[in-house]
Amino acid sequence: MDAAPTPVELPIARVLPLLQVSHLDREFDYLVPPEFDADAQPGVRVRVRFSGRLVDGYLLERLPRSDHDGKLARLDRVVSPLPVLTPPVLRLVTEVATRYAGTRADVLRLAIPPRHARVEKDLLKAEPPAPPEPPEVVAALAEYTHGEQFVAAALAGRAPHAVWQALPGEDWAARLAELAAAVIESGRSALLVVPDQADLDRLAAACADLKPTVLAAGLGPSARYRRWLTALLGRTSLVIGTRSAAFVPLANPGLLVLWDDGDESFVEPRAPYPHTREVLALRAHQEGAALVIGGFARTPEAQALLDAGWAAEVTAPRERVRERSPRIIGVADSDFELARDPLARSARLPAAAFAAARAALDAERPVLVQVPRRGYAPAMSCERCRTPARCRRCHGPLEQAAGGVLRCRWCDRPDAGYRCPACGGTTMRAVIVGASRTAEELGRAFPGAAVTMSGGEHVLAEVPGGRRLVVATPGAEPVVEHGYGAALLLDGWLLLGRADLRAGEETVRRWMNAAALVAADGTVVCGADASIPAVQALIRWDAAGFAASELAERAVVGFPPAAHLAALDGAESDVVAVAETAELPPGAEILGPVGLPPGVRVPGAPDEGSPPMRVLIRVPRRDGRALAQAVFRAQVGRSLRREGSPVRIQMDPLRIG
Repeated sequence: MDAAPTPVELPIARVLPLLQVSHLDREFDYLVPPEFDADAQPGVRVRVRFSGRLVDGYLLERLPRSDHDGKLARLDRVVSPLPVLTPPVLRLVTEVATRYAGTRADVLRLAIPPRHARVEKDLLKAEPPAPPEPPEVVAALAEYTHGEQFVAAALAGRAPHAVWQALPGEDWAARLAELAAAVIESGRSALLVVPDQADLDRLAAACADLKPTVLAAGLGPSARYRRWLTALLGRTSLVIGTRSAAFVPLANPGLLVLWDDGDESFVEPRAPYPHTREVLALRAHQEGAALVIGGFARTPEAQALLDAGWAAEVTAPRERVRERSPRIIGVADSDFELARDPLARSARLPAAAFAAARAALDAERPVLVQVPRRGYAPAMSCERCRTPARCRRCHGPLEQAAGGVLRCRWCDRPDAGYRCPACGGTTMRAVIVGASRTAEELGRAFPGAAVTMSGGEHVLAEVPGGRRLVVATPGAEPVVEHGYGAALLLDGWLLLGRADLRAGEETVRRWMNAAALVAADGTVVCGADASIPAVQALIRWDAAGFAASELAERAVVGFPPAAHLAALDGAESDVVAVAETAELPPGAEILGPVGLPPGVRVPGAPDEGSPPMRVLIRVPRRDGRALAQAVFRAQVGRSLRREGSPVRIQMDPLRIG
């Protein structure tokens, strides 16, 4: 006679299925068969039957009994006995989903890579590697005011938060490697996150002695899972990577770093569209780790953290900044300013830019030429002073509608009597885009100089020195040993004149990142009028002052980070329904609906039919969490009632209109 099966001590498994529907973002109870008792532990991957089909999920906890009165289904399978969803990751996933009005299932897809059984089996069988030699620790950030105090607080486990303003020409990768070495030597682990592969390669070279685990977007699925498991199992003390590395589990995390937080690649393109800066800030708070947000420029979001007292400023003394800064001048790229040399005129180089480039090349030093990307949407600006034209109601960009009337692209309100707030002008002009300068034109202007291109799919990490012109798009500027002799930042109006709330902020960031590659005895020529605040910030190397000014202006007009926004995208009837049914916080303001730019698609929307529309909901900064919960509950209610189509929800989107 067969023996009775051993009773299961905790027979209930609470499971979070990975379902796409928002109203099913909750746990369900299942019975644990005796054969799965040992493997069905919190954090493991499971397969369960839901509405007649098998779906993936994560086991969150084991319970002695269920609150459900009906019959419970059994776990179909434990995919792996390895707990991959650790309690810290689950807390972070839950908080990110709440902050961005998304589901935990969507965030979990970002946080935990797909399983590869062979990789998992091989790694669990392998002997843990011998610990690396203790790193050589130097005084990290010692050149900066409050730098040593920050490091001391981090090593003492007091979880300080800092916004680090790097000096011009700073080897930021070396400084971050020094900081990570100090934290690792204290017995804790570190995570360093950078925007792209070029920065990751540079950081990996600087951290080579620390034997980092590198998580890059270009890795294959198996290699990525192997390295992710290495971190999960606590077999590495340093992880460096791009955006998705922000969720990687760490053993005893002591330091989280984000470099160049204004880079748009830090915004996840998949729902719920979190920003890496917010993910790391939430994680630092939850896990008691030190946080550094660093860069040559500074975002208004980082300035808001300083103003709130949540983070401290780590900057160099002003005299040290002047010593390290190249000579920076701003010149308008008007016909009057163009050099008289016919070759220079063909490349549309102002006289100062032509002279600076020729002097550097004659000294056998390379010249960096930064050219804006093509394809920005045209905007309207004052014909007299070129100040961008913005709506007097919501501060959105104005465009020319039928009949020549200006109309807001955000709230769709016409403005027939617009007058420039800067100079009082009444005549507007379109900002021309797409007139990028070609390498051939520059080659003709400077005969005998080698021309190197960097941008698009062909991004160079570094180039040799000598008599060379390096033409690069923003963000693709290669490094050169000992720095460039000069940098030409061309077509500044194409960047500053974009129909974008962040045009000035993004332009200053791109300019500073390029100018930081120039040697202290070199020259930077910016192709925009020196009286413009953005150009002044570059000339004075005053990223802090410009960020504070941007934050103050956004506080006046009520846009992030001074306020919180929810952008609802979809069919007009659907976005209006979500906005009208949501129980919004008091004082919430609804803007729109307005059409999205041509060619923009909303995930899940049909290819044919009415064009997608956008509604913006604005609330004070204190009500951001309440707004996210309100629009998410409205989405859940419509999903339960099977009304209309899903609406894309983005909290504080990078591109508002």
